[in-house]
Amino acid sequence: MDPSDVILLLAGGLVAGTVNTMAGGGSILTVPLLVLAGVPGNVANGSNRVGILASTTMAAVSFRRLGVSGVSRMLPVLLPVVAGSLTGSILVSRLADETFERAFGILMVPLLLLALRPPRVPQAAEGPAAWSTSVTAIVFFCVGCYGGAFQAGIGLLLVLALSRSGLDLVVANSIKVLVILAVTLTALPVFIVSGRIDWGPALVLALGFGTGGAVGAHITVGGGERVVRPVLAVAVLGLAGRLLGLW
Repeated sequence: MDPSDVILLLAGGLVAGTVNTMAGGGSILTVPLLVLAGVPGNVANGSNRVGILASTTMAAVSFRRLGVSGVSRMLPVLLPVVAGSLTGSILVSRLADETFERAFGILMVPLLLLALRPPRVPQAAEGPAAWSTSVTAIVFFCVGCYGGAFQAGIGLLLVLALSRSGLDLVVANSIKVLVILAVTLTALPVFIVSGRIDWGPALVLALGFGTGGAVGAHITVGGGERVVRPVLAVAVLGLAGRLLGLW
């Protein structure tokens, strides 16, 4: 890698790690940065998971140290998410780079619809979940499949799904981080075994990602919803603009 690639990946990882922790959609930035650094598409998709692992680990540790933990509320969705993540990662690891890029482009259409209509936290929801057990399992299995296969934008999907339980955005983000950590721990070995990791760029990106994860957790807890909501809106607009080809 050129020194400029190292700087770009470090800076991009820092920004993406912070945004991912506070909202989501950071991988829309980092996967193209990896490709720009010379990493093939499907290898970039796998290499990005190393950064996500660093980011979510640092964010989860930081949330816990700051007194915010979503472990107990995460457990009902953990099994379907992990099962979906394993399914999605195995399927996508078998795709050629050209096929991956085409599939990624197609799946960006429903993600664009999500980006254009940001999730909101309902004010009057009661109980641990607004969905039935079976619906919850199906929804989070699908989210896990997407996360295992493509990762980009899964944070926005999780915020939307978790908002159905009536959680405030700080707690929802702490749960989201734990769920994405579980998805990444399930999917990453598949990409490693299939040779879809370029370790040099991946580790440089992970350094920035990890720092961003810790920064994002501190900003989220310190500022609460009044800080998270604007970042979520900016992330959604940025994601929408990227998918529309505006930048």
